Amino acid sequence: MVVTNVTEYQAIAKEKLPKQAYDYYASGAEDEWTLEENRNAFSRILFRPRILIDVSKIDMTTTILGFKISMPIMVAPTAFQKMAHPEGEYATARAASAAGTIMTLSSWATSSVEEVASTGPGIRFFQLYVYKDRNVVAQLVRRAEKAGFKAIALTVDTPRLGRREADIKNRFTLPPYLTLKNFEGLNLGKMDEANDSGLASYVAGQIDRTLSWKDVKWLQTITKMPILVKGVITAEDTRIAIQAGAQGIIVSNHGARQLDYVPATIMALEEVVKAAQGRIPVFLDGGVRRGTDVFKALALGASGIFIGRPVVFSLAAEGEAGVRNVLQMLRDEFELTMALSGCTTLREITRDHIVTEWDAPRARPGPRL
Repeated sequence: MVVTNVTEYQAIAKEKLPKQAYDYYASGAEDEWTLEENRNAFSRILFRPRILIDVSKIDMTTTILGFKISMPIMVAPTAFQKMAHPEGEYATARAASAAGTIMTLSSWATSSVEEVASTGPGIRFFQLYVYKDRNVVAQLVRRAEKAGFKAIALTVDTPRLGRREADIKNRFTLPPYLTLKNFEGLNLGKMDEANDSGLASYVAGQIDRTLSWKDVKWLQTITKMPILVKGVITAEDTRIAIQAGAQGIIVSNHGARQLDYVPATIMALEEVVKAAQGRIPVFLDGGVRRGTDVFKALALGASGIFIGRPVVFSLAAEGEAGVRNVLQMLRDEFELTMALSGCTTLREITRDHIVTEWDAPRARPGPRL
């Protein structure tokens, strides 16, 4: 089968993966309303393309936290990638590097920060969960910095794990041949079986529920890396994040895996962008499957987007080649969307290029008498 778009990899992954692994990657919280809405919401934003503009040359390059990348499409943190393919995070790191973009490594990766760094050059961010034992956190942050990682993506929406019913049914736990590599030497690398979700039990035992804004400031005392706050969907939290010294915000609902019935991230994006007032960059994570989605996010003020599930599904289907293909397909679709909208650089993508359901009706000229 010739894969012509990113979404087609999901069906291939479903055929290839054990049910427990596929369900872990694919499922959302509770009724999975937000899971569907993360995709559906994009379809309610329409284009207002401009015509007769020279689009023979299109520049998609951008600069994120001072790092120049080939396109505003980056790789989100996704856990347990060796469950999808034996090469796991190694393959993803190489694919992102080849595409000239940023990879974010999950705290719960099945390859360590040092192992990912060993795959070669590349701009990499590190996603951080804050454990109850702050010495563990400090040690991990120092290791990431030493391994050449360039920023911390602090996940702030997971004081407890969302109710993912597929994982409860499957009694999800990591396969015995895999560990959380970053925690292997700290006796925190294994996940025990439980009566429901082994991951939920692990989170309940290890992740710090007391995490608060003061910890964003604490992190700044232990690292020189900029801190992006991942999991913000309101204007109120955006303003507090800026006051706390965050250097970027990732608008995310954790792939609809935490609290169900929160808005799609594309719906929350503009509120966050307006509250940020250009002081720090705002990124979108969740639901992106097309180059048109990327354009819509940038038109609403995002500085870039992150993709998660397309990476693990393409990894399961074709390993590194699959991830490379996903990044290339999204790049090609985004470039085409820019051309057909009359934009030759990212700066030219404006709010006037789209229309949303919450826009005021545009004034129409009255009939001539």
